[in-house]
Amino acid sequence: MEQSLGQDSVPGFGSFDKSRVLDVRPLRRLVPVFPSASSSSSFSTPQGAAPFVCASPAGPFPPGVSPFFPFYISAESQRPPEQNQQTPSGVGNQNTPFVFNNPISNAVPINSFRTPPSSTARVTPNQYTGTSNGDTMPSRRITRSRAQPQSQSGIAEEDGFNMSVTDGENTRKGGRSKGKFRSQKRTRGGQDINVALPDVDVDAIVDNILTSYTDTFRHADGNKESVGYALMFYDLLRRRITQLEEMKEKIPGASRTGRPDLRAGTLFMNKGIRTNTKRRIGAVPGVEVGDIFFFRMELCLVGLHAPTMGGIDYMGVKNSTEDEPLALSIVSSGGYEDSVEDANVLIYSGQGGNASNDNRNNREMKDQKLERGNLALEKSLHRSNDVRVIRGLKDISNPTGKVYVYDGLYKIHESWVDKGKSGCSVFKYKLVRLPGQPEAFTIWKSIEQWKVETTTTRVGLILPDLTSGAENLPVSLVNDVDGEKGPAHFTYISSLQYSKPVNLTESSAGCTCIGGCLPGNSNCSCIKKNGGFLPYTANGLLVNQTPLLHECGLSCQCPSNCRNRVSQGGLKIRLEVFKTKDKGWGLRSWDPIRAGSFLCEYAGQVLNISGVEELGGDYEDDYIFDATRTCEPLGVLPGDSTETPKVPFPLIISANTAGNVARFMNHSCFPNVFWQPVLRENKNESDLHIAFFAVGHIPPMTELTYDYGLVPHEKAYQRKKVCLCGSVKCRDSFY
Repeated sequence: MEQSLGQDSVPGFGSFDKSRVLDVRPLRRLVPVFPSASSSSSFSTPQGAAPFVCASPAGPFPPGVSPFFPFYISAESQRPPEQNQQTPSGVGNQNTPFVFNNPISNAVPINSFRTPPSSTARVTPNQYTGTSNGDTMPSRRITRSRAQPQSQSGIAEEDGFNMSVTDGENTRKGGRSKGKFRSQKRTRGGQDINVALPDVDVDAIVDNILTSYTDTFRHADGNKESVGYALMFYDLLRRRITQLEEMKEKIPGASRTGRPDLRAGTLFMNKGIRTNTKRRIGAVPGVEVGDIFFFRMELCLVGLHAPTMGGIDYMGVKNSTEDEPLALSIVSSGGYEDSVEDANVLIYSGQGGNASNDNRNNREMKDQKLERGNLALEKSLHRSNDVRVIRGLKDISNPTGKVYVYDGLYKIHESWVDKGKSGCSVFKYKLVRLPGQPEAFTIWKSIEQWKVETTTTRVGLILPDLTSGAENLPVSLVNDVDGEKGPAHFTYISSLQYSKPVNLTESSAGCTCIGGCLPGNSNCSCIKKNGGFLPYTANGLLVNQTPLLHECGLSCQCPSNCRNRVSQGGLKIRLEVFKTKDKGWGLRSWDPIRAGSFLCEYAGQVLNISGVEELGGDYEDDYIFDATRTCEPLGVLPGDSTETPKVPFPLIISANTAGNVARFMNHSCFPNVFWQPVLRENKNESDLHIAFFAVGHIPPMTELTYDYGLVPHEKAYQRKKVCLCGSVKCRDSFY
């Protein structure tokens, strides 16, 4: 009888009759067999089996063994320096077992190898490649566990959805305390730079979020508050991870963890920090028509669209006889041959068949099949159920990124099969927007038209540029509410004006970063003052709100485009002053605004606080900013410092007769903008400014508001006004 190769056998090197293999098992189930030394008889090698062999991934390799990804090397590099051309070192002949007589020279760091998944496998996202909206970290492979039940939409259902991090995600290490730094040295342009890498426990940050807001998340039905918190904390964590990853750039041996947006989303999904876990047809509680998202993972966290890559989300619904798939939502972002010219009608192409517009891999084109998402859309046509539509548009601030706009509910009116550009059959679905919904995609198309028109016929336009060229970008003045022709006259200035210099109590010297401040450079005095971190990411987003932010200034040697001069570059977003219905003039943006983006500074004239206090209640100024007021910190993660803004001296700014766009921002008890004191390095003078940043993502044409704050008890004489913000957190009045 022929001897089979069981699970405890290992075939020798060389060819063998594969027909004799009767019991085929995965490689990970094979038991390694070690050769028995002459002095040891603990276990033996079965007859006919080759001894167990160890080889460096970089070689050299025994006969019949080839290098594997990612350790491909040339055959010449497998030769040790002392190798004889006829007889390899350490090998008697080709028939003797291959062993090493010398130490392995090409050692591979242990972090190059992935830890095998545990037996209790957990769901992980699909494989991602490329970059996403400024997250320039290398992507990593993430696999989906076979043991986890999978929904028809390509993502597990609500109760079983769990994502595991298998590539550096679980970064908690015992014995390391938060805030400690590990220093390394690198060179830039001949200049030595000491880079301090912090040990930050990202898992602990996520645990703090979950502990602080346990009652807010994990609800089957969310609300505006839970959706807002989920998105705000997700992007704060993503920016924090981005900050840490950017400090590791060009550091040899520094462990990278892939794209920050995917890592933050995976951690949130694993911990259950999400809302609207119940899958549903129709509107999603807390998500409003016109809301914007910069990452696909955000759609998943709020329950708007579950697949993090697929364009069609669907679920099985029971009918009289069996389950049938129904479409819940679709994402149209230019990947397929969709027709998106009409703001209220979408011609959507089905999935599959490699019919996408991006065919860089020269994949074989095939006819699409009526299955999965295509079948769900077809069933929804006959059932006439509502389908959520998310449109992916080009991000003007990032050429490779997308902005995802929730355009509301649509119905599928008809379907047909068409020939695509490849000549293969493609399913087409005509979706029509339901009437009576707020405008979303229509607003984007209108703004595109305003930007290209030299002479616009827009209703209510008073001035195309309120600043008269004082800003980098024009600021239009619009009133489509009543007949008022504009606010009271004032002089437009783009920055703060001090009547006299304010001296610092301690002398200050600027940084010497000639080529610009780099993340983690412990030699940079400005970075030291910011706690060892560069406060902005590479694309200019503020990582988190701080009591006092230190920017480079006149006494620094870094250039004007230094990453630590974000608030000094003027307007980067197209703004508009408009007349509100009940709050006078307000401020809004034509462009979508990302969380952490710089909007503008508060320009005006710095007042002498002693003179203001002498006037007391007799002093009236509707355009005043008082930095001594307090308000709740908004752009911080749980566990971070929640100190109120810390200013070196009492700063009061009047924009009554001279100011900029910031003077038009109204108060809200639940704002979408926060103010941040910024101190610029200017020798011995205090160059203090007030900068405004976005709390979360802000859709175009949404009014920009901030909290005017609470006055100290000794200033209770200031006039109290009725608050008209209309938010759920309204305090009914403000100062």
